[in-house]
Amino acid sequence: MSHVRFRITGLALALGLCCTGAAFAQSGALNGEWPSYNGDRGSTKYSSLDQINADNVGQLEVQWTWTSPEVARTKENPRLATFAYESTPIVVGGVMYVTSSHSEVIAINPETGEQIWQYDPKTHEAGRPTNLGFVHRGVTHYKDGDFERVYIATGDSRLISLDVKTGKPDTGFGTNGEIDLTKGLRRPVDKRLYAVTSPPAICRGVVAVGSSIMDGPMRKEMPPGDVRGFDARTGEVKWTFQSIPQPGEFGNDTWEDDSWEYTGNANVWTIMSVDEDLGHFYLPFGTPTNDWYGGHRPGMGLFGESLVCVDAESGERIWHFQHVHHGVWDYDLCAAPALMDINVDGKDIKALAQITKQGFCWVLDRETGKGVWPIEEREVPQSTVPGEKTWPTQPFPTKPAPYEFQGVKDEYLIDYTPEMHAEAKKILEGYNHGPLYTPPTLEKSTINMPGWGGGGNWFGCTFDPETDILYIPCSRSAITMTLNKPDPARSNLNYVGQQGGVAGPSGLPLWKPPYTHITAIDMSTGDHLWKIPVGDGPRDHPALKDMDLPKLGDQGRPFPLTTKTLLFVAQGSRLKQLFAYDKMTGDEICRISVPGTPQGASMTYEAGGKQYFTVSVGGRGEPAQVVAYGLPN
Repeated sequence: MSHVRFRITGLALALGLCCTGAAFAQSGALNGEWPSYNGDRGSTKYSSLDQINADNVGQLEVQWTWTSPEVARTKENPRLATFAYESTPIVVGGVMYVTSSHSEVIAINPETGEQIWQYDPKTHEAGRPTNLGFVHRGVTHYKDGDFERVYIATGDSRLISLDVKTGKPDTGFGTNGEIDLTKGLRRPVDKRLYAVTSPPAICRGVVAVGSSIMDGPMRKEMPPGDVRGFDARTGEVKWTFQSIPQPGEFGNDTWEDDSWEYTGNANVWTIMSVDEDLGHFYLPFGTPTNDWYGGHRPGMGLFGESLVCVDAESGERIWHFQHVHHGVWDYDLCAAPALMDINVDGKDIKALAQITKQGFCWVLDRETGKGVWPIEEREVPQSTVPGEKTWPTQPFPTKPAPYEFQGVKDEYLIDYTPEMHAEAKKILEGYNHGPLYTPPTLEKSTINMPGWGGGGNWFGCTFDPETDILYIPCSRSAITMTLNKPDPARSNLNYVGQQGGVAGPSGLPLWKPPYTHITAIDMSTGDHLWKIPVGDGPRDHPALKDMDLPKLGDQGRPFPLTTKTLLFVAQGSRLKQLFAYDKMTGDEICRISVPGTPQGASMTYEAGGKQYFTVSVGGRGEPAQVVAYGLPN
């Protein structure tokens, strides 16, 4: 079936038409629903809804506000508070499902915000989860005939199946409706080190679950980051994909000195993507133990910091691509890959785009794992730390170009005035620095640019299947890292990392703006189309008050979403705003103030003939809420 698609051509951003034979399996959220965390299981964050458009988006107003049950609980016990309310609702079958930061599941009327039912697994009674504490991002929905369930993987490491009509556990699943995810792994797991924050993924009746594992270990023996697939009806374990291959498995020889035996982490803590037609899960893995020193795990280290495609029914590896060999920079794959059907040089390709903290956009054939454009192994700086043996090369995509500063260069430093630039250079002299993949040292702090919280991150990207344009939000954020000897009475690691920040002149960023930005890329060519700042940035800073500066971009998490008509970004900055942009030019159409800090991904849906747009806000003293916007009645 041929499709007419719109495409930007050239720097003039002219609108053109062309006809291709690509079949769009990845077409975003359909039928006015938002049935998955990222819209569809392919993580496009796209909806074909068009009721809200450039002419009326400025009229959006709050339709209803829902407050999470954790708010009342944390008033009584502040130790149960969250630093960020990150849950994103889904809407399917005329019902909204959302979670609290305490892993409660609530069914809501999407037109009114009124509660239908609530399920409380009482996870807060187990204590504060590892890493981020009380943080949760959502649920997964599955329907097969009359069988319809929602699944939650909880902060205290349970997988629970709930009947969508009653909100009660399905007693035919696992044991009384739940599975203890700390059981059945290849070695015992300390529950204080293991949790789940992201929703499971589901494909062909199999529920796949990752994990959040303590990121600041004091021992080299840590829980394994294996991903498991469970039968959606019974909870039976169908397969386990071992992120650190064991003897006899592919990749085991990349773990030297028997380091496969004790090394842990290398987990999927973020969202997974699914291709239901191909029957594939796409698993984005993180860094093995520990994030900053690999002397205890010599070798390339598959499948650390790799995207792995597995068969949904068997869990067998179909292909993998390792984005970082022997990582020592905490460059986890932090976002779900966006699946897309594109046409490149006249060839239809089932592709995916994996964004990374480093500022790369990797475009791979999702059937084979091969690069749509050439990928090169390039030499990178090597470690001088005793016992460390970093990998001599790292992969670099030739297209698209990076969307963020990589490494440290003089041309990246703030230069509003010659004096500021000179001061920035002087500040830089106090740090070890270099190109991307400069490893940490013992002598002085090393600047990582981007740092673990910069570049593309778990807020992901959004893809418009009608225009072949990918929109990537980015936060410009560096860190400093120093390796230190831990107390041998508390740790058997040779070195652990100590992280810090880096400030520029007068407390301004050390770097040029924009500090948060969106890059639009034509996925049929791999070319950047435009880049825009998100927000105004620190233009009101006393050191800048007399300067005529453009928008600089506010620092904070930018959550993107596209519809048939607009590009939206909810910005978790000091100004707490929802932005609407022209998809073809990046021109800002309007901005709307929201009543709290956006901390979770946004979504859109239709109910009762009306389009709604939600923003998840709250944390650190703000109430955890879902705020639904719509046009005036």
